[in-house]
Amino acid sequence: MTLAMELRDVRVRYGPLEALHGVRLPVPAGALTVLLGRNGSGRTTALRALAGTVLPAAGSVLWQGRDVTALRAYARARLGLCFVPDQRAVYGTLTVAENLELAAHRGEFARALEGFPALRPLLGRTAATLSGGEQRMLALSRALLTPAAVVLADEPVQGMAPAVADRAYELLRELGAAVVVAEQRLPEALRHGGPPVVVHELRRGSVVFSGEPAELAPVSPGPGGAPRPP
Repeated sequence: MTLAMELRDVRVRYGPLEALHGVRLPVPAGALTVLLGRNGSGRTTALRALAGTVLPAAGSVLWQGRDVTALRAYARARLGLCFVPDQRAVYGTLTVAENLELAAHRGEFARALEGFPALRPLLGRTAATLSGGEQRMLALSRALLTPAAVVLADEPVQGMAPAVADRAYELLRELGAAVVVAEQRLPEALRHGGPPVVVHELRRGSVVFSGEPAELAPVSPGPGGAPRPP
């Protein structure tokens, strides 16, 4: 298995609190890796450690076998990493078209509109006026427009309608890049078919499960038909 990136025994601290406890996380090339966990589990911190927006207190971050632990986020982006955070992922004062032009090579963003046609009538709107789901579509367009080797996305489909969320995951799986997403529960769109999917579940800063989607028990419905967390 060829690895695009890897966290090796990484510990991350925020002041006196340790958010990751010696986490080992391989990121296979050409596969979609899902980091599952509730809020506070460490999944977002693991993404940030890969992206370089937080630096480990111990352990190392590897890029295609090369130690990049000391590299800042902008340097990792130059290597071919695209990070879509869960917040402030778009430029709110710019229009949708301007956001896409910034992400696109030579300003050509037709691919983003083919992937998310709902953005077309919004091109003249400022990003701050979009709904949460529309902002996530715009943010994910960066992954479609950037020739990245590794794409990291924190809750990429939050606020999207189910059909649009399924389409978003379809687009991510078609990138051919190593894709890592953080979600609270495994999306149904990733349980069957398509390129390989690897799942890691985190709890309290440690990886407690690693395997394939089929090895995870389906989430049972809670009161009123709402999903019950595992």
